[in-house]
Amino acid sequence: MKIAKKLMALSLAAVMAGSCLTACGDSSKADGKGGDEKTLVIGGSGPLTGGAAQYGTAVKNAAQLAVDEINEAGGVDGVKFKLVFEDDEADKGDKAVNAYNALKDKGMQVMLGTVTTGSCLAVIDKTKQDNVFQLTPSASAQDVIKNDNAFQVCFTDPNQGKASADYIAQNNIAKKIAVIYDNSDAYSSGIYNTFKSEASEKGLDIVAEQSFTSDSKTDFSAQITAAKNANAELLFLPIYYQEASLILAQAKSAGYSPKFFGCDGLDGLLDVENFDKSLAEGVMLLTPFAADAADDATQKFVKAYKEKYNNETPNQFAADAYDGVKVIAKLVEKEKIKGNMSTSEICDKLKNAITDGFSYDGLTGQGMTWGKDGAVSKDPKAVVIKDGAYSALDK
Repeated sequence: MKIAKKLMALSLAAVMAGSCLTACGDSSKADGKGGDEKTLVIGGSGPLTGGAAQYGTAVKNAAQLAVDEINEAGGVDGVKFKLVFEDDEADKGDKAVNAYNALKDKGMQVMLGTVTTGSCLAVIDKTKQDNVFQLTPSASAQDVIKNDNAFQVCFTDPNQGKASADYIAQNNIAKKIAVIYDNSDAYSSGIYNTFKSEASEKGLDIVAEQSFTSDSKTDFSAQITAAKNANAELLFLPIYYQEASLILAQAKSAGYSPKFFGCDGLDGLLDVENFDKSLAEGVMLLTPFAADAADDATQKFVKAYKEKYNNETPNQFAADAYDGVKVIAKLVEKEKIKGNMSTSEICDKLKNAITDGFSYDGLTGQGMTWGKDGAVSKDPKAVVIKDGAYSALDK
């Protein structure tokens, strides 16, 4: 009996030891020690469910497309990429943090994300504390790059505001402008504040400044009436496409038909469920990407994306994410990164490399460069919605 008990104890100890080895086998990357030399894990998070799911799905799809292309070509000096992605629901708090922690558990070594500004603000201090290299494709607030490990592929909000005012003035689109913006949202407020300042410099007259909050974003009748009564020729909408779709419908009901101009948050407008696309005809927006651009790189990307994802046309969030993965690949090549390096060592190498004379020609910009402030330098493109599709204004 004693012998049997002893054998059972030894067997149990062996099983527990084996379980520990199995359970701990994938934890090396999560605790920053590095893993398989030939595999680098890129983590991303974004909304895959909820009202902003178009953004997160586009980023995830395009990132996977880029990873697949890199791996099919043999990787980067033999190092293959693995993409892990979590749904953060565009949350500004716990859900974003939980998604980040889940990515760490899955061995994330470099972060492509997050997709939205609010979620990014929720995790930036986490990535700084963990010293993870973070390249967000589309979170555009200035504060998301306040730490030296964080960089953007998209424009910062102030840059979008300035570029919008400049484009409107330079192309003589309108002189009298009304604005509807979300003063509870960092993205919207950031764009508007810079737009207002630049508009004044360019001689544009803001005749109505109207705001709303996340708690009151369905009825815009008061804001539209104010813009109409001020005889605004153009309504500037530095907001997301969900609210923009409501404003377009309610403006028509109010008999108000100004020109409409927005930024990258309006990308997705044509895919709003049950939205009358004719309402968006003539809407202009600044974006880094136009799917109908004639250059070979854009057409190759659009073709590959459509073939992989049920003939869907990629938006600028997809293009930014695709560029983001390719930028990471170039930096990995430049610094000879291997998968068994620690997360912190990888971060230090990449953040120094991206600010040290690095330049990248991508879908969303030629000769893109990054400063130590984390912001990208590139030129925006103007797009107009024509015949139910996005079309480049400056072909």
